[in-house]
Amino acid sequence: MPTLTESGVTEPAPAPRARRGLRGNPTANFWLFTGPFLAGLALFVYVPIGWSLWLSFFDARFTVTPSEFVGFDNYRYMLTNDDFTGSLVTFTVFAAFIVPTTWALSLALALMVNRLRFLRAFFRSVFFLPTAVSYVAASLIWKMSVFSGVRFGLMNTVLGWFGVENIAWLSSPDPPWYWLVVVTVRLWLQAGFFMILFLAALQNIPQELYEAAALDGAGPGRQTFWYVTLPQLRATSTAVVLLLLVQAYQAFDEFFNLLSNATWGRPPLVELYYIALGENQDYGAGSAGAVILTLLICVVTLLQGRFLGFGRGESST
Repeated sequence: MPTLTESGVTEPAPAPRARRGLRGNPTANFWLFTGPFLAGLALFVYVPIGWSLWLSFFDARFTVTPSEFVGFDNYRYMLTNDDFTGSLVTFTVFAAFIVPTTWALSLALALMVNRLRFLRAFFRSVFFLPTAVSYVAASLIWKMSVFSGVRFGLMNTVLGWFGVENIAWLSSPDPPWYWLVVVTVRLWLQAGFFMILFLAALQNIPQELYEAAALDGAGPGRQTFWYVTLPQLRATSTAVVLLLLVQAYQAFDEFFNLLSNATWGRPPLVELYYIALGENQDYGAGSAGAVILTLLICVVTLLQGRFLGFGRGESST
């Protein structure tokens, strides 16, 4: 504040002191808070990725420090390996089941919770709670309790009430009952998370659109959903489908724990695990398969973004 001297002249207030130390250096603050994260990201993500790419061009059996350069032989081996290409077929079947069912279930849950006037927070928490459960723990519960394959298992007990004989859910690929086990455990674990995404998008839809639709004669049910709600959820739906597809490529825990050492029903990551850490421990071929899988995920992601319009504004749709 200005001060009044004895002569009646007002002196300007002294300039504030410049902050010293870290508080006065935003660049130092930035690196102080982001440095540990960036160091961990580089050490545990980018270095392994680079090392895997390097190993893919070498004959690396039982060692991660190879010396014999083989070029693209590991890539040719993986692309002609029936087990690896078969795992890609397994993924395709898995994605065909899990992506649309999770999208539909999570959207249905979001619509239901959004309509509630009471206990909305309670049901939102209940449906979201399974996302905190470990995939390993959920897979073991499904395997030993729900779909155990004995008459004391939950599903066989329920089916026994209707005179259905016991079903060995995880014993053989014919009939492929294991798909029901794998899909339901993944559906239970991740539907709540995507429900939250849809719920946030639903709450951001302007109420004026529903009022305008009602004035135009649209009914409050199917017509409003089809012509108002669903178009407003396009960006969220595209992001959800993209995340579901990437997560389907990364499926490992449920297949590994439910099917154990079965040679059938392996997705790409499980197959790469047995190639790199199995009896032969072929790190070179496993690294080449990981690079192929990464490139495949990138291509599918770009194609999906191209066809579904991910990242485009509403005005360009």
